[in-house]
Amino acid sequence: MTPPRRQVDVDFLQAFNDAWNRHDIEALMSFMADDCAFHAVAGPELLGRSYVGRAAVREGFQLAWQTFADAAWRDGEHFVSGDRGVSESTFSGTRADGTRIEARMVDVFTFRDGKIAVKNAYRKDRPPVRQP
Repeated sequence: MTPPRRQVDVDFLQAFNDAWNRHDIEALMSFMADDCAFHAVAGPELLGRSYVGRAAVREGFQLAWQTFADAAWRDGEHFVSGDRGVSESTFSGTRADGTRIEARMVDVFTFRDGKIAVKNAYRKDRPPVRQP
C-alpha cells in the first residue's frame, strides 16, 4: 500500500527546513521526488552545481554539512502557490578553516505529486569572515 501523500504547504516547507537543521538526510530525502534535482548556490553551471537524481541530490545535500559542520538555516519564512514554493532563511556556517558565512538565502521549489521535484538555492554573495 502506498503511504498517503503529504500536503505541500507552509508546514511541509517548515518541516523540510527543520530536517536541514537537524542534519537529517533520511528525513530530507523523504520530501524529495524520485527524479528530483537540486541546484546548489555555487558551481560552474548557469544554475550553480546541479545534482540530478536521488543519489546525486543526497550527495549534494550532505556536502553542505561536510563543508559547514555547524550549518543552520534560521528565521525561515515560506509560501506555496500551486506547484511552486519559496523558503527564505538566514544561512550560517563555519568552514574547517575557521571562516564563517552568514547570509540571507532563498530556495525556490517545484512540487510534483506531494514531493519536491526541484530545489533551486540562491544565497547573497557575502564574503566569509574569520572568527576571532
